[in-house]
Amino acid sequence: MQILAFSDAALKEAITVLKNGGVIAHATETCYGLACDLREPLAVKKLFTIKQRPESQPVSGLFATVDIAKKWVVWNKKADELAKQYLPGPLTLILPIRPDAPAAIFPTLLVRETLGVRISSHKHAQKLAQEYGAPLTTTSANVHGKPNPYSAEDIVNQFADQEFKPDLILDSGTLPHVPPSTVINLTTDDDKTLRSGTIKL
Repeated sequence: MQILAFSDAALKEAITVLKNGGVIAHATETCYGLACDLREPLAVKKLFTIKQRPESQPVSGLFATVDIAKKWVVWNKKADELAKQYLPGPLTLILPIRPDAPAAIFPTLLVRETLGVRISSHKHAQKLAQEYGAPLTTTSANVHGKPNPYSAEDIVNQFADQEFKPDLILDSGTLPHVPPSTVINLTTDDDKTLRSGTIKL
């Protein structure tokens, strides 16, 4: 498991790892997250294996901007209202995947009809999403069921005895301990909040 302090050179290396089907850990505005190319089912399978995540629990997608996200999901009026108020920030909006999306994307090991959209306010996550130029997964960089990691050291400690580990950690230092993102399902009429985090709706 390679650890690189965040820099332009480290970012370039991380992008190479992602393009080769790898999984990286990086900082977000909540905790450290795991990223792989959301278009590549083998990369997504690798991420689920590393995280030991149940196959039925989808991961969200990290996008650089709302305008880019709109190319992949069906945006609606409520999403616009929330985005204007809270994005970029710790909010995940679950929306239908566009039938005419630029490519198939895989929030789980099976194709799904919806995707949680994240637009991170952390400058390093923003730069990663912008430079990569395609949807990345985003999910906390912990072993499933263990505490969220707020530093590269947390990740190293959690995966020390695990057979499968992230390929690379982009180290942005220790993050403040904050709650996870708020998750709201906008595919139903009642705009159901699935997880209440930093943002209270």
